[in-house]
Amino acid sequence: MQTYLVGGAVRDALLGVPFHERDWVVVGATPQDLLDQGFTPVGKDFPVFLHPETKEEYALARTERKQGHGYTGFAVHFEPSVTLEEDLRRRDLTINAIAQHPDGTLIDPYGGRRDLEQRVLRHVSEAFVEDPLRVLRTARFAARYAPLGFRVAPETLELMATITEQGELAHLAMERVWVETERALREDDPATYFRVLRDCGALAALFPEVDALFGVPQRAEYHPEVDSGVHTLMVLTQAARLSDRSEVRWAALLHDLGKADTPRDELPRHIGHEKRGLRRVNTLCDRIKAPNAHRELALTACEYHLLAHRCRELTGKTLLRLLTATGALRPEGRFDAFLAVCEADARGRMGKEDAPYPQADYLREARDIAVGITAKSFVERGLQGKDIGEGIARERVRRLEAFRRR
Repeated sequence: MQTYLVGGAVRDALLGVPFHERDWVVVGATPQDLLDQGFTPVGKDFPVFLHPETKEEYALARTERKQGHGYTGFAVHFEPSVTLEEDLRRRDLTINAIAQHPDGTLIDPYGGRRDLEQRVLRHVSEAFVEDPLRVLRTARFAARYAPLGFRVAPETLELMATITEQGELAHLAMERVWVETERALREDDPATYFRVLRDCGALAALFPEVDALFGVPQRAEYHPEVDSGVHTLMVLTQAARLSDRSEVRWAALLHDLGKADTPRDELPRHIGHEKRGLRRVNTLCDRIKAPNAHRELALTACEYHLLAHRCRELTGKTLLRLLTATGALRPEGRFDAFLAVCEADARGRMGKEDAPYPQADYLREARDIAVGITAKSFVERGLQGKDIGEGIARERVRRLEAFRRR
């Protein structure tokens, strides 16, 4: 029996970037061999065990054979005769198919170290096309390592397009699509994830609401980049600069979905796209099983981002409506996340990437004024029930009106 360090720990050590987990593959062993040594079985579809002391994962070397659709349609074969090279061959990318012997020697039968040096994401074998989840995983790795200069190999992108054209993505569970997407949103360059998916046709298959934005023009005086899809990915990039929260980045991606429904005779103007986009946001979030926090922030950003941009023009009454709708008056509200999306939208334009966004400070000051008005003084005046709420609202409007006139 021999154990080898594999996967992300080997890859990231060679890249010189931090890693937090170590995975091992065991060659020449049976499940009983590991049980006899005190390992705990945790694998459902194939033998994976936890080390009795380190709790790190040890998997028996295995091969896989396609026998159905989707990413679960595989017959798994494991026995002591399965070699390390056979186990590594079933992996997705060459950079993930490097093993390390306990003495530090690297076993790299598929050129993973070369591809690390050349900054290339390349499939290990033609078996890549058997698992549609690899389209999403490859795009996610591209998002993670884009800042280091990585790109997807043209031949791998062709295989990703083949998977898409064959309709295999339709067999992915939407819950799994969301898991990969949410992880991609947390990467250093999440826009690259959606860019790579578009390059292989997968964006239209999985996120048609986002794909529909490409080719839709905007007014060049406000959007020098013109294309709505290009703008959307620029906004996502800015959101990643401003926040590491995946719901902020998701909302940035979805904030302009209504522009895809603008009547052709109104282009390049997009009057009312905020309201039009709400249906598309809900449709996408329903289909992909997005969590409520992500949906709610996306809906808020979609409907109110233009009001935030124009906040200095708003009356006290409209300003209070904006604060209320965006959660500014609730301690657990999503107001700061909403402002991050709005700032990302303002900066997600060619030449505006580092522009200030004074609206955020203005709205935070307005928020502080509004929340500073409480029920105490109205109760002391003898008001009861709904009269208290109405009194608070009137006073907030009065104070906000005075604030905007300063």
